[in-house]
Amino acid sequence: MAHLLSTPCSSLFLSTRNPSSTYLQQGVKVSSSFIVQSPRSSCKRLVQRGKRQGNSCVVRATTIPLHEEAKSQSGFGSGESSNGAPKGKRVMIIGGDGYCGWATALHLSNKGYEVAIVDSLVRRLFDHQLDIDSLTPISSIHNRIRRWKSLTGKTIDLHIGDICDFEFLAESFKSFEPDAVVHFGEQRSAPYSMIDRSRAVYTQHNNVIGTLNVLFAIKEFRDECHLVKLGTMGEYGTPNIDIEEGYITITHKGRTDTLPYPKQASSFYHLSKVHDSHNIAFTCKAWGIRATDLNQGVVYGLRTDETEMHEELSNRLDYDGVFGTALNRFCVQAAVGHPLTVYGKGGQTRGYLDIRDTVQCVELAIANAANAGEFRVFNQFTEQFSVRDLAALVTRAGEKLGLKVETISVPNPRVEAEEHYYNAKHTKLIELGLKPHLLSDSLLDSLLNFAIKYKDRVDTKQIMPSVSWRKIGVKPKTVAA
Repeated sequence: MAHLLSTPCSSLFLSTRNPSSTYLQQGVKVSSSFIVQSPRSSCKRLVQRGKRQGNSCVVRATTIPLHEEAKSQSGFGSGESSNGAPKGKRVMIIGGDGYCGWATALHLSNKGYEVAIVDSLVRRLFDHQLDIDSLTPISSIHNRIRRWKSLTGKTIDLHIGDICDFEFLAESFKSFEPDAVVHFGEQRSAPYSMIDRSRAVYTQHNNVIGTLNVLFAIKEFRDECHLVKLGTMGEYGTPNIDIEEGYITITHKGRTDTLPYPKQASSFYHLSKVHDSHNIAFTCKAWGIRATDLNQGVVYGLRTDETEMHEELSNRLDYDGVFGTALNRFCVQAAVGHPLTVYGKGGQTRGYLDIRDTVQCVELAIANAANAGEFRVFNQFTEQFSVRDLAALVTRAGEKLGLKVETISVPNPRVEAEEHYYNAKHTKLIELGLKPHLLSDSLLDSLLNFAIKYKDRVDTKQIMPSVSWRKIGVKPKTVAA
C-alpha cells in the first residue's frame, strides 16, 4: 500500500517497492516503523503529522477515510477560479522533479491549476551513479515546494514513488483525482540507454511499463482524464521526405489512406518512445482514452518566469555527455574554455525549442484537450538547427563576451546520418496560440553568463562523450574512481 506523509506544504506518497527509497528521500532517513499498512478495502489515506527534532523527524500517523477528506477537495467542476483558470482543473505531473517537469509544475501552478507532482526522484540517483551533477545547484524537491508555497501561497502536492508500481500509482490517482496527466516520467537520455545492457533494459521497462500503468490508471480511475505525453522528434529519425505531425497520407497501388508516420528510432530510449506511442494509440482506439503526444525537439535554456523567483526554485542544467543537450553543453564548454565538441561532420539537424516554450506548449495542450478516443500528435519545436549551426552561434556569442571559443570535431559515438535532409512540420501548436521564444543573441548571452557564473562547478572530465552506440555490451559499466 502506498503511504502518505503530510508536510506543511505538500502531500507525499511513498512507494514501499522502491529499492532506493531511503536515498530518494534525499538524506531524510525514515525507519521501517513508519511504514503503516492500511486495509485496502477501507480506502483510507494515511496522513502522517510530525515535527523535527535536530536531524530526526518524529512522526505520528492517523488515517482519514478518503470520502471524508474529499469534502474539502475540488474535483471536476464548472466556472472559473479567481485567477481565471478553470475550476477543478487538477493536473498530475509525472516526472515533476526533472528538467521539463519542474518548470512545467511551477508554470501551471502559477496559472491557477491545482498541481500534483509524481516522481521517484531516480534522476537524482543517476547523478550519483555516474558521478555527474547539474551545473546549477538544485534544492531538494521538498525545499523547492516549500519555497514555492512561501513565495506564492500555492500548494503543490508531492507523491514520491515509482509508477511501475501500479498500486502506488493507483493510490495517487484515487487521492488526487486528476483531470489531466502530464507524463514526463521517463528515462529521457539516449546515451544512458546505450551505456550497457542493464541500462537499456531499465530504460525500456521503466518507460514502456510506466506508460502502460498510466493508461490503465486512467481507464480504471479517471476515464475522462486527458493524457498529455511527452514524446520525441527522435521517433521519426531523419527520413528523406518532410516529417508530418504524427500522420501521413499516402497513395499506394491506387488506394489512399492516412497512417501513422513511419518510425525510425535511433537508440533504445527512442525505441521506448515508439512503443509508448503505439500503446497510447491502441488504448485511444480500444478504450476511448483522450491523449496528446507532444513529439518534442531538443530543449535548451534554464530560466522561466517562475524558476527565476528564487534560487531554491532553480532548474537543473546538464552539460555532461549523457544527459546534456547540444546548446546547453556548448555554452558550458565555451564558458570553461573547452573546445565545442561537434560530433562527426556536424550536419545532424534537429528541431529545438526554449524551455519557456515547453511549458507553454503543455499548457496549450491541456487547455485544448483531445476528444474521447482521439490520439493527437503535435511536433513540439520552434526552429531547426544543425550541430554546426549551434557551434557557430555560440562561438559568435562567446566572442562578444571576450571568450576564446574553438570548435573541434570528435568521433561520433552515435550511429546516425551526419549530413541529411530535414524538414519537419510544426504548425498545430502555433495554431493553438504558441508564441515562440526564438533563439536570440540575448538568450545566448544569458546562457553563457549563467555558465560563467557557475563554471567552478564544471567537471571537465564529464564533457567528452563516453558512451558508444557500437560498443554497448552486457557487462555493467561503472565510473572509474
